[in-house]
Amino acid sequence: MNEHVHPKPISININGMTCASCVARVEKALNKVPGVQAASVNFATERASVTLADTGNVAALLAAIDKAGYSGHETPMASDHSGHQLHDADTAILRRDVIITAVPTLPLFVLEMGSHLYMPFHMWLVGTIPITALYIGYFVLTSFVLFVPGLRFFKVGISALLRGAPEMNSLVALGAGAAYLYSVVATFAPQVLPSQAQFVYYEAAAVIVTLILVGRWLEAIAKGRTGDAIQRLVREQAKTASVQRDGQISEVAIDQVRAGDIIVVRPGEKIAVDGEIVEGVSHINESMISGESIPVFKTVGAEVIGGTLNTSGSFSFRATKMGGDTMLAQIIRMVEEAQGGKLPIQGVVDQIIAWFVPAVIGLAMLTFAVWMIWGPDPAYVFALVNAVAVLIIACPCAMGLATPTSIMVSTGRAAEMGVLFRKSEALQQLCDVTVVALDKTGTLTEGKPALTDLILDDDFEHDEVLALVAAIEAKSEHPIATAIVTAAEKAGLKLGTVTDFVADPVNGVMARVDGRLVSVGSQRHLSHLDFSDFAGAIARLADEGKTPVFVVIDDKLAAAIMVADTIKPISKAVIAVLHALGLKVAMISGDNRRTAEAIARQLGIDEVRAEVLPADKVDTIKSLRQFGPVAFVGDGINDSPALAETDVGIAVGTGTDVAIESADVVLLGGDLKGVLDALVISRETMKNIWQNLFWAFGYNALLIPVAAGVLYPAFGILLSPMIAAGAMALSSIFVVSNAQRLRRIKGVTL
Repeated sequence: MNEHVHPKPISININGMTCASCVARVEKALNKVPGVQAASVNFATERASVTLADTGNVAALLAAIDKAGYSGHETPMASDHSGHQLHDADTAILRRDVIITAVPTLPLFVLEMGSHLYMPFHMWLVGTIPITALYIGYFVLTSFVLFVPGLRFFKVGISALLRGAPEMNSLVALGAGAAYLYSVVATFAPQVLPSQAQFVYYEAAAVIVTLILVGRWLEAIAKGRTGDAIQRLVREQAKTASVQRDGQISEVAIDQVRAGDIIVVRPGEKIAVDGEIVEGVSHINESMISGESIPVFKTVGAEVIGGTLNTSGSFSFRATKMGGDTMLAQIIRMVEEAQGGKLPIQGVVDQIIAWFVPAVIGLAMLTFAVWMIWGPDPAYVFALVNAVAVLIIACPCAMGLATPTSIMVSTGRAAEMGVLFRKSEALQQLCDVTVVALDKTGTLTEGKPALTDLILDDDFEHDEVLALVAAIEAKSEHPIATAIVTAAEKAGLKLGTVTDFVADPVNGVMARVDGRLVSVGSQRHLSHLDFSDFAGAIARLADEGKTPVFVVIDDKLAAAIMVADTIKPISKAVIAVLHALGLKVAMISGDNRRTAEAIARQLGIDEVRAEVLPADKVDTIKSLRQFGPVAFVGDGINDSPALAETDVGIAVGTGTDVAIESADVVLLGGDLKGVLDALVISRETMKNIWQNLFWAFGYNALLIPVAAGVLYPAFGILLSPMIAAGAMALSSIFVVSNAQRLRRIKGVTL
């Protein structure tokens, strides 16, 4: 018995799905296959994501899909992006078939509807062409429309009916087929019908098929645009690289680049793969990764990202990551996985869709029966027209597209803005949060100490003291020492010669610099000195979260150096916007309470959790849930447990590390403003989804009763099957087009 079953993800492209009810059918078939742990089908991407145990196999999955009436083929989880080309081919086929159906449908519609609307035209037509010959002409034209370009509806729809699993094609086949068969009887055996019911509805059958094909064509065009963001990312990939080998520079295909290769990049060229600069400097446009349009300065040792654009100088870099390991490939993979996911709300929609088509067929049968029993003469005609209208007006497609199309567009747009939704569920969950908890170090602050103030005794000069202290601290690796040395370097100070250096890890350091005795340490270490002249300034600065380090020169207290982990310039503005969005803001810090509360006061933070060890962050997140769902923002270095525990984990990514497994959302640019962008994307997406669902369900709730004829007794209003077909097509187009508006989401301006 195998106790260690390792699930593996499988991605399958599915062909033949034409409406949302197909999704439930394919999912049900896949979940029945032995070894399947979970299966999710996305109607918008036409792809299934299956978690398969080692005991399962792909052949069984494909067989189950085939048995359900569809076809499929496995595609790599890191997509080869062939889906977009297949979508283009489907769009081209639908365009061709729309033209083919329009040619015979247009004269049929003009002749038949013209006769109804303009009596002189009717008199001329029946006086010129015998009615029997006219009906036979209609029969020929309609037969071509239904059984050449429209044959797809009957092949798929009738097959689904016979399997006891009706779907959208079944409704079209039943509706158009009923109108066609009634007309055939009226043409070739009129004697079986009452004289007042001997009418033909060829134009209705032909127009239904034509309009639905037009709707699917327009829907395919709109759906094709939902993947534009992914395609733009794919196009960012370089095709070749200038590789330096054996002293020669040669142009090689991108798949020929190997780890360790030295690649030369000239101004205006794209960077081929991820790597590290070994020679030269430049400014690189990384907007396709971070959404930030200002080029970033890079020098030796800096990381570069494949697909970004070199805007100025030439440089060489060593290739470190290629193919599927590059940052761009990871981004594309994450976005595709998010686009293929489902929000919690979609589960409810899928349950409704599963019984929707059978319910519509039942309503159509009920409509036919009611009109046959209680309808006016000719009852046959009223019963047929209204039953066909009910079948055609129903649109589960719009319901099924309402959520996935919005997800596809918004996650793609988010990636362009430097916000990666690793899990699509985060789109809905982030919209519900009431508390945003931020890790202090590295998120709200720069994450490294900096010299902020230098308080001097009257007998000493600023540059004199800083140069002496920096000379000693240059020999130390302590973070505070690094801050002091950095400040001296920025000031351009020349450091003296150090002798007799003594370091005490607890109390500080002592040495002679150019013959002068210099000590640097804490107040406790130098307790024999008088600190009264510095007390007021130190207390004030300590309340701002700054830590003092004292300097003694030749046994005289010379200065107090204040060091702090400085707040990022953007932090205060971000917190102000979070408050404007109605959110409570909390800060989690390992610092002492006095320092943490000082920073919180400067930033306007509502809740402070200080002296929190990394291991205690999970409990801290749980305690914040008293205020509602929590989003935690951390740098992903030691925050993994907290990111995993919180309702929505947001990791502020830096460099080329985007594979932060514990986070739901990754901010690529390392910019805290990305939190605001993520919140805006989430709220706009959910608003868009609710609009789509309101339209899709409201459309059916309103128009199915109208199609059944509920307005006829009071107002004499009936819905033509042709109008029903047009409305049905427009419903899906509205939903997909509304989702396209998410492409225009703008980032928050501070």
